[in-house]
Amino acid sequence: MPRSFNLADLFETVADAVPDKLALVAGDVRLTYRELDERANRVAHHLAAAGVTAGDHVSILAYNRAEWLEAQIGAFKLRAVPVNVNYRYTAGELAHVIGDSESVALVGERSLIARLGEARDGLTHLRHVLVIEDGSADEVPGGVAYEDALKQASPGRDFEERSGDDLYLIYTGGTTGLPKGVMWRSEDIFMSAMFGGNMLGDPIASPEELTEKVQDGGLTTMVCAPMMHGAGMWVAWIALTSGSTLVLWTGHAFDAAAVLATAQAERAQVLLLVGDVMARPIVKLLAADPAAYDLSSVLAIGTGGAATSPDVKARLHELIPSLLLVLDAFGGSETGASGQAIEPAPDGSPRFLPRSADVAVLDDRLRRVPPGSDEIGQLARTGRIPLGYWNDEAKTARTFVLDEDGNRWSLQGDMARVDGEGAIVLLGRGSLVVNTGGEKVFVEEVEATLKTHPAVEDALVVGVPDERFGSRVAAVVAARDVTAEELAAHCRLTLAGYKVPRDIVIVDEVRRSPAGKADYRWAKGRLA
Repeated sequence: MPRSFNLADLFETVADAVPDKLALVAGDVRLTYRELDERANRVAHHLAAAGVTAGDHVSILAYNRAEWLEAQIGAFKLRAVPVNVNYRYTAGELAHVIGDSESVALVGERSLIARLGEARDGLTHLRHVLVIEDGSADEVPGGVAYEDALKQASPGRDFEERSGDDLYLIYTGGTTGLPKGVMWRSEDIFMSAMFGGNMLGDPIASPEELTEKVQDGGLTTMVCAPMMHGAGMWVAWIALTSGSTLVLWTGHAFDAAAVLATAQAERAQVLLLVGDVMARPIVKLLAADPAAYDLSSVLAIGTGGAATSPDVKARLHELIPSLLLVLDAFGGSETGASGQAIEPAPDGSPRFLPRSADVAVLDDRLRRVPPGSDEIGQLARTGRIPLGYWNDEAKTARTFVLDEDGNRWSLQGDMARVDGEGAIVLLGRGSLVVNTGGEKVFVEEVEATLKTHPAVEDALVVGVPDERFGSRVAAVVAARDVTAEELAAHCRLTLAGYKVPRDIVIVDEVRRSPAGKADYRWAKGRLA
């Protein structure tokens, strides 16, 4: 069967080239490329027997574990579309992603599926549930046991021809706070977010080139970021399409000591972290006892999903002598991997070098902002960009736009300027997003939730600096006869924990302009 830039084709090309190479370490699970391929084949055959066909959507709801990748690869093999679901979501949020994506099948951990509760009744498209055991005794009506299903399914490859046009779908936050599915061609996401099979040069010209490229063995790459987010998923695929050994951190919470022990045991050469939220605890632990772990294999640390502070990067270099690079990537679900962070601007604003000429800052007329000017524009990418948003034509029209020359751009919402060196200086998010430990929180959603409390008259939500998480959610609320603790508890009824304001200041009146426009600068001042 001819190979395309479909992710299943690319994975199979590598699996055929290095079948006995260790592909995946996830907790106690260790799989070679052949074994991972066969288990993914079994997933695909089981889903096909359950009625899943090309183009159908399959939601994956699990922490980092081997089954996450098996299910994703298995779906791609069928030309079905895997859907990432955030395991931190509440029942309503989980149901939104599974329902909005029109998923016909759900592969997930028993306790996480059970969290859906009665919300599952409203998922009219969902007709098959595959249950991964996680030690819980929760009831999942109609669920099929994952391992039993795989035992009964074929490990062989007898799938239809695939295409680089096959859909890749990744769910991310939207301007209303509700997650939106970003649609990519499989070939485009491979080139724009997974470095096209070549981290340090031009992307490969054909899938067959991987057969030779992977013979050098790749690197042992440890991913601590969640697979259900873009950064973790994309680095995992970079590892799998380079013949590397992928080590997944499978803990349900970040544990710096356990992460370093795993990195030592597996002789990890690359670590993927989520900004300061993971890097600071590692620095603190190593600073307390620099000789506690043998990290002499570590050559590079990559961070994604949240920024890493310059002082943290410097300390990592000091504490891990073998470390050559700390790569702080910048990108997003709508743009892929856009560039590499460099030293911040004099005012502390983050800067990054664009990965290609396809990344630019555009003015209101969608023209490139000149380097060295003081002009502020919107960060954008052209070339290999998404097709649009799943089930949202209006948002697609606002985000993916044509300039006067007919070039199509993706506008992710980041305001920026270009300095004299050609570096892009990030100034803030036009859509008012709080990035807390790699999770995006849209302030409108939290404000709306606060206002549902009967004692609340008005509310503004902002991000405030946090040493560990980069930013944390905070709120200024006009309310009477209610405490901050009671308001936080009210939010927890419907919002995921990371969205709940950690700081709440109660005031007599929230400041707004005569036109009703929110004064977020005033709100930040009250929280300072």
